[in-house]
This record gives sequence, structure tokens and C-alpha cells, in this order.
Amino acid sequence: MSEQLTYVLITPKALYKARTGNILSRLLSRSGLDLVGARMFIPSKELGEALADNFSTQELTSAFLRGSLPQEGNQMLCLLLQGEDAIKTVSTIVGDDERMDSRGETLRDTYGDHVLLHEEEGEEPAIYYFEPAVIAPNTKQDTAQGLALLAQFSESDGGIFDITSQFPQDTKVEKTLVLIKPDNFDFPNTRPGGVIDLLARTGLALVGVKIHQMSVTQAKEFYGPVLQVLEAKLPDGRIHWESIIAFMSGARPSELPEEEHALPGNQLCVALIYQGEEAIAKIRNVLGPTDPAKAPHGTVRKEFGKDIMINGAHASDSSESFLREIAIININENNFKSVILAHR
Repeated sequence: MSEQLTYVLITPKALYKARTGNILSRLLSRSGLDLVGARMFIPSKELGEALADNFSTQELTSAFLRGSLPQEGNQMLCLLLQGEDAIKTVSTIVGDDERMDSRGETLRDTYGDHVLLHEEEGEEPAIYYFEPAVIAPNTKQDTAQGLALLAQFSESDGGIFDITSQFPQDTKVEKTLVLIKPDNFDFPNTRPGGVIDLLARTGLALVGVKIHQMSVTQAKEFYGPVLQVLEAKLPDGRIHWESIIAFMSGARPSELPEEEHALPGNQLCVALIYQGEEAIAKIRNVLGPTDPAKAPHGTVRKEFGKDIMINGAHASDSSESFLREIAIININENNFKSVILAHR
């Protein structure tokens, strides 16, 4: 069976309640599929209506998309998953309107809510509250139509958002970058979601996501400040630095032709943008020190790090670093749309 591309929508409520990490963990570990794209959306009424029409066979989901989703500030996350029989695999894991009342068999079982208000005897129960948490298409046709819609609206309704207006005027609101490093993507597993779940305890808002394959050129610039430090401390500092570049991009600069340095590397990482009060310090506190051996219990690097290079994730250490780093990885690039168009 040929490889398929499908998508998953994580609803605003699931995002706000910090269920994203656990949802991603289950999706990747249960499916064995590759995560190939991600983008935040604030759906317009037009996109909400179009998605609702696309889910017409799921009446509750369709009504949710039409009525609850297109509201001001309602951020949702869309994930693109690729692999053999991806559509059926993801649909089975996520569940639908008919599969969300069991004991954790589907993601909707665990994270969705479907509350009925029982009326008088003989009357049909009314829907009192419906929250799907996770939405995925069931058929090839619905998937193709949904992907086309998401690609179409990915510029106007998607991207990196700003929620400064949601805070009191004197609040020190910051954005910060987290890179979930390539070692977490050796195979589809729970680690990327586990990193996100640990970061959730900061209480910060996730306002941007990008799947990125760092080129050698980008890695050299990103870790440029580290080179001087390593060369000052170690006689073979440059060799260590090239190991970092190879870890992040897949190739050592000295072993790759210069004309290939700017090409996307073969190592996957996930860029996350968090926003909130003192975001930089809060994220770095949960991240832990560079050396996992010295990291406190419950930090990202203690849980997922191996050594000072393979240490789970990177986070910006200042506002200046944040701006420098997001420019290097071209955070505003819409490669989400490119992935969809490449699979048509």
C-alpha cells in the first residue's frame, strides 16, 4: 500500500488544557507514522464553515466546527502525518462521533467530552456539551478535501500568533523558542509529546509550531557562538562543534560540498514558540541545565537527555537570542503548505 498523508486537528480547548503533548505521544507511538508538518491556525468563519461541510457525515463534529471553532482567538493546531495506510490508522486512533465513549481506546475517549442531558422518559436525550479534543478525517475523499482547505487557508488563518493583548498592560510578556532535537525522532515514539507535556507546566501559551530540517548553513549560524567557546576550552574544539552541526543537520561541514550546505538537512526537529509572562526564564527552568547529569528531576534534559549535545531540546536564553534564532530557522516559512502540495 502506498504512503498516505493525513491530518489531525487539536482543538482550542485541548490546547488550552495542555493536552497537546499526550495527544502527540499517542498519535506517534500508536501509529508508527512520521510527523511531517505542523501549523497553528485561528480559523476564520469561512474556514470553519468549509471544514464543517467536509465533516458532514459526523454531525456533532460538523456542528462544532461550524459553531464553536471560528471564534476570535480560538487557536488550534494541525498536524500532518505520513505513512502506510495513514488515513485509516489515524482515524482509528483518534475516533469519531461514534467512538468516544469507551475506556481510552481512542483519543476522543480520553480527551473528548460528550455529555447528554437526559429528558423525560420517552424523549431523546439532548446534547448538553460536546468537545471532541481531536478531529481527523475517515475517508480518502474527506482527507484530500480537508488538506486542500488547510493549504488554502494556511497563510490567511495560520502562522505564528501573538496574544500580548490578553495580558494586563504592565505584564512582561515574552516569546521564546524551543527546538525539540533530532534524537527524539529516531522512530515514531512518545518522546516529542513527552517534551511538550513537561513544558506545559510553565502555563505558557503555544502560539507557533514548525517542523524543520536544519541545513548545514543554518546549523553553522545557529551554533556559531558555541564555536569560539569550544575552541577556547578544547584543543579539538572545532571537531566537537562539527559534531553538533552533524547532529542537528545530518552532515559535518568539512565533509559536505559547499554547494550543498544550504540544502535542508536529513534530521528532523520541531520548533515551538511559547508566549507568556517571563516565558524565557520559565521555559529554561523546565528545560534544565545543558548537562543532563546535572539536571533536576522532572526537567526535559533529565528525562530525555543523554549528554551535553544529545540533551533533548534547546531553548532561547534571551530575547535577543530568540530573535536571532527564529530568523535563522525562518520560522515564518510556510512549509506546511509545501508538504500538502507535494502530495497532491
